[in-house]
Amino acid sequence: MTVIDDQGRPEPPVAAPELDTLVGFLEYHRATFEWKCARLDSAGLNATTAASEMTLGGMMKHLALVEDSWFSERLLGNDPAPIWAEVDWDLDIDWDWHSAVDDSPEQLRQLWADAVTHSRACVAKALEGDGLDALAVRALSDGTHVSLRWMLVHMIEEYARHNGHADLLRESIDGETGE
Repeated sequence: MTVIDDQGRPEPPVAAPELDTLVGFLEYHRATFEWKCARLDSAGLNATTAASEMTLGGMMKHLALVEDSWFSERLLGNDPAPIWAEVDWDLDIDWDWHSAVDDSPEQLRQLWADAVTHSRACVAKALEGDGLDALAVRALSDGTHVSLRWMLVHMIEEYARHNGHADLLRESIDGETGE
């Protein structure tokens, strides 16, 4: 039975098999990020703090890209989704962060939610084969093929780091705080 906390986040299991623990922590951090972006309009999603240009909207688009690039493109070898394939990354390597200002909150939320849903399906497909030992179809630049286990831990780290950023941004927007 999954325990849901006061913010609607699924608590990671405290004594479970490796896969359930890894996915539990990733889902917890995804839900934390969703909570930090909830109920914000365009001004909120485009707000910055201190000397950083980072915004929650940019972070949302960036995390959608990261979900797609790791689980769909690298893990399964799929082509980039049209939104990413059409970008001239040489012109702006941080296009995902910068272009979010042109998207509505609804577009950003849907893009991120769709990427997460697609990532879950990609992980499920990979698990049908070699489980957590499944190797990425596409190698890293050094030729290394990382495992699904590695990817899940990496994505936990990615969300945990950005959730720290999201805490600071959200507090500067409307004072909402929390873990």
